[in-house]
Amino acid sequence: MHDSLQSTLTILGAQATDEADGSGEAVRCVAVDNPHSRAALSQVWTNLIDNAVDASPQGARLEIVTWSEPGWLVVSIADQGTGIPAEVLPHIFEAFFTTKPQGSGTGLGLEIVHRIVTQKFGGTIEVESEPGNTRFIVRLPLEEADGQFRRLLTTS
Repeated sequence: MHDSLQSTLTILGAQATDEADGSGEAVRCVAVDNPHSRAALSQVWTNLIDNAVDASPQGARLEIVTWSEPGWLVVSIADQGTGIPAEVLPHIFEAFFTTKPQGSGTGLGLEIVHRIVTQKFGGTIEVESEPGNTRFIVRLPLEEADGQFRRLLTTS
């Protein structure tokens, strides 16, 4: 998982730094075996990170955090942009819906993200947004019945 996120950051020209969370326990994510699953996850991270970069003011920091919850791997991607207006939030996962200027976006990125997360992996995606802090939280099941995921988290 971290490799997929790091690869996406590298492609987008972003730099990532690791910071200790103070818990004294490191969590390492192990890549998914299925190459189609890796490609789908890369598409999710690429769309979310690209949108976060677009929404952020020059010099702002993106926050990418991963953690586990019972049965889930969670990835949070947050930006420091202007936020998503409340009247727009219900529509952001609809195909062809965009707030970007004409010619700048297709309105398909978040629809694709939603479809991959919910239909391909059986996960969830939620959005919290206010000015200066928009956060997409993706939850992926740690084990899938169809075998696409194996146990993804190990501690070291």
